[in-house]
Amino acid sequence: MNIIQGKIVSVNVNGELSLVKLKAGDIKLTTIVIDTPQTSSYLKPNNSVKVIFKENEVIIANAIDCSISLQNKFYGEIIFIESDKLLSKLIIKTSVGNITSIITSNAVNQLDLQVGKMVTAMIKTNELMLSE
Repeated sequence: MNIIQGKIVSVNVNGELSLVKLKAGDIKLTTIVIDTPQTSSYLKPNNSVKVIFKENEVIIANAIDCSISLQNKFYGEIIFIESDKLLSKLIIKTSVGNITSIITSNAVNQLDLQVGKMVTAMIKTNELMLSE
């Protein structure tokens, strides 16, 4: 699991869902949670939270500036790659700490990913979880 510290900037509620905007260091993040400030007291602006996401939910792009609908983007340098026949584990050093990604080894080869290369790690809005 990837875990980084964040601070809630805003909470937009629609029914039983909340769109939560956060900042983790200099990175803006967005997540949708099945909670509201009425059901989860920690969902308030300026509250510190843990932002949690699985390694297999981290998408890697070769480009630093890529226009795509994914809003949660971490720019960084690959500092570790471990590959086997099917899957590869990458560790990317970002401004908010290390992010781990598990992608196919075929993707590593297609993107020519190597230690020292700068990449963008991205996570879909619905894949970020929050915890106090």
